Amino acid sequence: MLVQLTPAFITFLLTVLLAPVLIFTLKRLKLTQPIRVELPADHQEKKGTPLMAGSVFFVGIIVALFYYTSPIMIFLVGTFVLFSFIGFLDDFWKASKQDPGGVSGKTKLIFQFGFTILLLYIGIDLFNIDTSIRVTESYHILLPYIPYLVIITLFIVGTANAINFTDGMDGLLGMVAIPTYFFFFVISENTEVKVFCLVMIATILGFLIYNLYPAKAFMGDTGSLAIGGTLSFLAIIENVEILIPILFIIYLAEQLSVIIQVAYFKRTKKKLFRFTPIHYHYGIKYGWSENMIVTVFAMVSWAACGICLIYFEMFM
Repeated sequence: MLVQLTPAFITFLLTVLLAPVLIFTLKRLKLTQPIRVELPADHQEKKGTPLMAGSVFFVGIIVALFYYTSPIMIFLVGTFVLFSFIGFLDDFWKASKQDPGGVSGKTKLIFQFGFTILLLYIGIDLFNIDTSIRVTESYHILLPYIPYLVIITLFIVGTANAINFTDGMDGLLGMVAIPTYFFFFVISENTEVKVFCLVMIATILGFLIYNLYPAKAFMGDTGSLAIGGTLSFLAIIENVEILIPILFIIYLAEQLSVIIQVAYFKRTKKKLFRFTPIHYHYGIKYGWSENMIVTVFAMVSWAACGICLIYFEMFM
């Protein structure tokens, strides 16, 4: 256990020490967050906050690689780097051009599908992933090879974007992602997976010191897409896809709120929610503070983690 905790402890300290340097540099380079004009006034005040501070998460994966250079660790780090690269392109466009829209959605999807297919090709061979969905220890749903690849590819890209949607308030994604990484840390029998999850928890905790309300910096897509990509692939590696609707309930709710809002508006020309993703809805309609929204969403994420751990221990 000490072997697993040491990289996480080092990561936390380095993140806490290096994040201020990164934030200062981003300010000097004027790589700051542009704010969508339709967001409420309290969000407009965040204009000028340094963006893509999620780059500090690279501290964690470097530490992880220093301790383990096994194929599975290299795969997880590679997943982090590739998805972070997509986020970096989007963040750099937003910050340098002060354009809240960022890189086109089509461009990001091309990269996401391309990297996902590449990683799946490597991962299926590396981890001997079969085409079954594990429901219980003794019951698996076996899918044909091609439909499985299509479903899993759509799942990974969709989930990575759903997790990206969650990064909309100070500290929100970090607080919600920690329980998810904790779930994979507990259930995995692979030491490298455990270390990777602990390192991600440690670097997120270190970053939250500067990202909780009022945030001194935003992780941006550089961090959020990397979190989304690695959590999605962890679900595949650990073969717990059946638990995703519960384990990823916050991320899915964020994404579904956007999809439902668009579909409802096209049909009725009215809005079902005051604003989406849904975390904004609670602030605008019910007057919840950012801290309250973050706290409630984090509690739901921890509850989902607990439910999934119970199911895993009993049936998987």
